[in-house]
Amino acid sequence: MRRVLFALLFLLPFSTQSQTLSTATFAGGCFWCVEEAFEKVPGVVSAVSGYIDGKTKNPTYELVSSGTTGHTEAVEVKFDSSKVSYEQLLDAFWLNHDPTTNERQFCDSGTMYRPGIYWHDEAQRKAAEASKAKYDKLKGFKQPLVTPIVKASQFWPAEDYHQDYYKKNPVRYKFYVNGCGRYARLNELWGKRRK
Repeated sequence: MRRVLFALLFLLPFSTQSQTLSTATFAGGCFWCVEEAFEKVPGVVSAVSGYIDGKTKNPTYELVSSGTTGHTEAVEVKFDSSKVSYEQLLDAFWLNHDPTTNERQFCDSGTMYRPGIYWHDEAQRKAAEASKAKYDKLKGFKQPLVTPIVKASQFWPAEDYHQDYYKKNPVRYKFYVNGCGRYARLNELWGKRRK
């Protein structure tokens, strides 16, 4: 019996689930909010807040917030591609950010809050471009979609206190999100599509 259990435990790390994990990276303003949105998508295994697209190694929140490093607040999503497709993640992304603004999102302004889709391979790039074209036709508002589609660069995870912020600090998080007008603006832009 012990041999059978040992054999089963030995095989667990090599399950098909670990072989189907893929990576996607998105920026949509405050990474707390983007992380929350993606963690609610079935098939997403993890969403990590961090920094991308900058010139400084090992950036800190203070440095990124100063606007001197060139980084953007972003979220690296690990997902089980047998349960959720990259195209479905793109749908979640469009409906959870304001694609009509470039150097800001909601009440947060500066290059560190610019939106972006950061592709990891050619298939993701093509899917992102097709998705942008689709939402440009579906949008229902006059402003153009300015969210860029950019090749992913080095991603740096943010400090621990930023991870799962909406779970660790629910009252402060709700105050921030509502005070920033994020949900009100998203509902204004996307309406029933967000439901």
